Amino acid sequence: MSVTTSIEKDVSLEIRNYAPVRREAEKRPPEERMRRPQHVRTARLSISKRVLTVIPPLILAVILLVSWYASTTSGHVSSLFLPAPGDVLSSLSDNIGNGVYLSNTLFTIEESMLGFLLALLIALPLGYGIAKSRLLAVTLQPYLAAGQAIPAIVIAPLLYLWLGYGLPTNIVVCMLVVLFPLVINTILGIETIEMSMTDAARVEGASGWSLLAYIEFPLALPAILAAVRAGFTLSIVGALVAEFVGGDSKGLGGLVSLAKNQYNSPFMFSTLLVLAALAACYYSVTWLLVKLAERIY
Repeated sequence: MSVTTSIEKDVSLEIRNYAPVRREAEKRPPEERMRRPQHVRTARLSISKRVLTVIPPLILAVILLVSWYASTTSGHVSSLFLPAPGDVLSSLSDNIGNGVYLSNTLFTIEESMLGFLLALLIALPLGYGIAKSRLLAVTLQPYLAAGQAIPAIVIAPLLYLWLGYGLPTNIVVCMLVVLFPLVINTILGIETIEMSMTDAARVEGASGWSLLAYIEFPLALPAILAAVRAGFTLSIVGALVAEFVGGDSKGLGGLVSLAKNQYNSPFMFSTLLVLAALAACYYSVTWLLVKLAERIY
């Protein structure tokens, strides 16, 4: 009997405690009662944004694939100009299986990575020096502008004539393609730093390396990272230019030239797919680099 009484008291206590809350909720306007909590609305908006960023590219890809398949199977387009999707996938599978794409992709990666790192080692101190020194800016900026105006594919034959053919010259050609965007963005990042912040840091005792490492570099980092993202992906273009001009039989550029000379359009298209996948990987690496820099700084 005492247990039953205790349970009834607990239930009645819960009802009494809940009643004021319920009455308060009933006093609110209907539109406010129907309104969902903020975190629920935020989560739904986030899901909607993700869906909207994924579905349109997928729909476009399906439309392009169906159009591609229809145009090749109907016979209106010659397979010499546009191979069937099945032939491209077959060429891709065969060349992945026999290791052709692996060895040549690694060669292109080696060229692009070394060319990009060489450009980065030159561009960062050069851009900083031009941004800080008026004499250096007046001396070098005309040559930078001229070098940017002349395509690397025009300079590349001279480099092969002077330096000879091989991997070192390919790296230099790739470096020239990447160098100018890195230098310009580094200059922009340093010049846009507010003087009041550097003056305040000097008052606190910062100078030389400490000023560069703790004040100037973090403030210029967004512009530098933007240049790194563009330059790292552009390094693939530099490697391909070097392979085209140098007549190299290695690398993905060499495979494209080989497919062109053989009029092997499925092989060319499958090589372009490998290049697109490589560029996507490079872009993903730079995205991770930006996220890492955001966590550190």
